[in-house]
Amino acid sequence: MDSVGDNAAFGRWLLPYHLPSPWRILESAHGVSSRTMRAPWPSDIYTEPKGDPNTLANLGPLRPMAGVWTSDIGVDDHPVVDGADENRYVERMELQPIDRQTNGPQLFYGLRYHTHIVKRGEVETFHDQVGYWLWEPETKTVIMTLAIPRAQVALAGGTAEPDAKEFELHAERGSTTFGICSGPFLDQAFTTKQFTIRVTIHPDGRWSYDEFTFLAIHGREGLFQHHDRSTLRKIAEPSPNPLAAVAITGTAPAR
Repeated sequence: MDSVGDNAAFGRWLLPYHLPSPWRILESAHGVSSRTMRAPWPSDIYTEPKGDPNTLANLGPLRPMAGVWTSDIGVDDHPVVDGADENRYVERMELQPIDRQTNGPQLFYGLRYHTHIVKRGEVETFHDQVGYWLWEPETKTVIMTLAIPRAQVALAGGTAEPDAKEFELHAERGSTTFGICSGPFLDQAFTTKQFTIRVTIHPDGRWSYDEFTFLAIHGREGLFQHHDRSTLRKIAEPSPNPLAAVAITGTAPAR
């Protein structure tokens, strides 16, 4: 894939962020946008809401993603020494509901996920990723955390309606809220400037993701678009979260 020359060339992926009304964007002295949050919460920042024990009933736009999924049609465009290369991959992704989570008055419902990817016809891990998808009903905010075993983590966010069939999340290097953090080598050699993921829920129950990671690569001009995309089909239903399982069976699930 062709490299991108400057921020203006891929501005359509950077803005608008569609952040909830409590959010505002500030421009730093270097012209790089950072995200801060005005305080929409009450003066009491300690009292926690009770919430609902049934996470699956409160996931908003994330509900169709719960379960175990597979795909053999994934496509990855990534940088190599003489330009770009494409790989086709096979993926297994599991997203299971967790108990409600609170930060004082803030309430989240979410899915813990693990995705494991191999190249077609191979056994060795091509990509492994863990994290959480979170839904905050009060602000209609969707958050994705991700961690990969190459010394990199990110927190991406965006907004969506509870019944949305498509939504988009963003993270940016340097942000103290929806940001990206890399180990020293990646931060200097393959600097991740921006991450965007768009999720589409299909009428037949499948769902797709389309990811762009914008990289500043040592020795190259402009930015490289690392592009991953796939469509997943369900192979198993999700298990109830522990609090919901107790309400259903009267006993906690086995650990």
